[in-house]
Amino acid sequence: MADANSRSGQVYFDGRVLDWCDQTHAPHDAGLARAFAAPERAGMPPIHVAPSEGKLLELLLRMVGARRVVELGTLAGYSALRLARALPPDGRLWTVELDARHADVAREVVAAAELSSKVEVCVGRGVDVLPSLEAHGPFCAVFIDADKEAYDVYGRWAARHVRPGGLLLGDNSFLFGELLADSPRAAVMRRFHEEARAHFDTVNVPTPDGLLVGLRR
Repeated sequence: MADANSRSGQVYFDGRVLDWCDQTHAPHDAGLARAFAAPERAGMPPIHVAPSEGKLLELLLRMVGARRVVELGTLAGYSALRLARALPPDGRLWTVELDARHADVAREVVAAAELSSKVEVCVGRGVDVLPSLEAHGPFCAVFIDADKEAYDVYGRWAARHVRPGGLLLGDNSFLFGELLADSPRAAVMRRFHEEARAHFDTVNVPTPDGLLVGLRR
């Protein structure tokens, strides 16, 4: 049973515990290791999901039998690999990346993992690319890990285009600890939480920066 310290900000583990759990439950093969290291090789910010978070995304997609998935925020393709590996042979992932150079790195990562037949890397702003994907819906899951200023827009799109029983997944849902701040960006993220709750059965998983998980009603 949780005690009073569970909400006090006290941390019960250190990096060694996290590393051990990653190695035990979410180990990397060559393809995942290449993807995880790609940002450092390419001079990109190392802001992809952590190994256990990536494995969680993969398991959640498997649990709902996902076949068609949209990701917003590709970076170097690490989370895209995790998502794509959860799909059946005829499954499809559309992953959207603003930076064309990042998208090129992601395509190389996907090709090296022999997943190009499942993954399409789309370049552009999420709000501009999403309308072009609607014909492929309804979707089984939407994973949001892109510009925080548009999370509410992405959440509304997901509510319209995710099938019943499908998933909404939103990374950085604590907004780097600024969720309750008096700022426009924090107001957007709070609105994302509140509007998601209206269409999905939701929970916020307390990963280091939060992961909103919603099941479409």
